[in-house]
Amino acid sequence: MPKICSISTYQAPYTLTQQDAQQLTKELFQQQMPRLERLLKVFDNGGIATRQLCVSPEWHRTPHSFAERNQLYVELATQYSIEVIQQCLKNQEFLVSPIAPSDIDAIIFVSTTGLATPSVDARVMNNLPFSDRLRRIPLWGLGCAGGAAGISRAFDFCQAYPTAKVLVVCVELCSLTFQTEDVRKSNIVGASLFADGAAAVLICGDKANIELQCNMPYIIHSASKLLPNSEQVMGWDVQNSGLHVIFQKSIPAIIHSWLPSFITEFLEEQYLTERDVAHFIAHPGGKKVLEAYQQALCLTNEQTVIAQTVLQQYGNMSSPTVLYVLEQFMLQNKESNEFGMLVALGPGFCGEAVLVKWGA
Repeated sequence: MPKICSISTYQAPYTLTQQDAQQLTKELFQQQMPRLERLLKVFDNGGIATRQLCVSPEWHRTPHSFAERNQLYVELATQYSIEVIQQCLKNQEFLVSPIAPSDIDAIIFVSTTGLATPSVDARVMNNLPFSDRLRRIPLWGLGCAGGAAGISRAFDFCQAYPTAKVLVVCVELCSLTFQTEDVRKSNIVGASLFADGAAAVLICGDKANIELQCNMPYIIHSASKLLPNSEQVMGWDVQNSGLHVIFQKSIPAIIHSWLPSFITEFLEEQYLTERDVAHFIAHPGGKKVLEAYQQALCLTNEQTVIAQTVLQQYGNMSSPTVLYVLEQFMLQNKESNEFGMLVALGPGFCGEAVLVKWGA
């Protein structure tokens, strides 16, 4: 069974309160949207207090082309990846001794908020001493599901190569996609939720040579599921001006009706039920999304409190967010011997689930 051996997260440099985000949105759109005041209530009901951005709020007061936004994305995504990888490979909370980049066998780079060819992981390799034989697996387009999907693909790799050490790196710079001329409701909802962040996870096969400081979660299995003909539930509408968010209000209802059977079937395949899973490590897409998780899977407030806290402090950073939740679970459950379920949903419409267990 592959094991999650280390994890680190990165905080972007500019912190914005939800009140300031609401005021900035009001200033940018009040001349274009006569019913803006009613829409701005989503800022009050999102369960977010603060979030971190890669650019200052003032940056959004002047126009920027798609090319300019994307160039900044490439530069900052590379920088944040380097920072969070270095933190992960020397994290003394989990590792007895640092892991050298040259010892890593594969890197799975996950992002959806910018375009780069060669992908950002290649640029990272030019700044850190990875082997030039490193296997690169860039994943694009999975949005909020990307963090869980990255762990799933690392699990697959480590099953095939039991001595492997794999890095999963998620970087999203959602603020660079914000469109100041888009007067659709989905753009305002996105403005109330999305933030910037980065995370890295080290996953190792069961024959990898690595010493750990504490009890770490094994990955038992993973599963993916697609809702057919649901491309318009969430994603990007790519226009000349950049990436415009697609975000339907039906997402909580879809979670309530579609997610339970997916999770039940997955657990039954492992001869388990929902009662066997003590920890629910959810991607907090928003307050309504977390409430839909609770209702659909009969979860208690205690089971989602870490996800709620991450949402409150960081907002929805897309793919890295579930890894911020996982980091807190790992720090708080070093002596656990229980099952946990990591779940994230994203464009497709799709779900990714990862079953883990602390201890042997």
